[in-house]
Amino acid sequence: TRSSRCSGADSAGDRRLARISAMSETESSVLKALAHPTRREIVRILRAGDRTAGDLAGRFDAAPSTMSGHFSVLRHAGLVQGRRRGTTITYTLNVSVLEETLLATMEFLGIGDDDD
Repeated sequence: TRSSRCSGADSAGDRRLARISAMSETESSVLKALAHPTRREIVRILRAGDRTAGDLAGRFDAAPSTMSGHFSVLRHAGLVQGRRRGTTITYTLNVSVLEETLLATMEFLGIGDDDD
């Protein structure tokens, strides 16, 4: 019947809204950080191993202040961790944050759910 179809659609909509509100601030920060192509490329490079800020910055045609801003966004999102030794900062990719965000995004989109 029409009413049962509507309530089923409402139920699916309610589940989607619940998924949206269930995404944490960290997951939202990660998605925002990955929205910029330079930051995505930094993450891609770090998948191969730790790199210094100077090495990473040298791969891009951007001002040092711009690169510093990108590193700050990635650190704030928890995607990278910086380790300072003297004047050198070495960045490491935090894979677990990436994995958690991917799982939350899949849940948000209903990928893998049998309910929708």
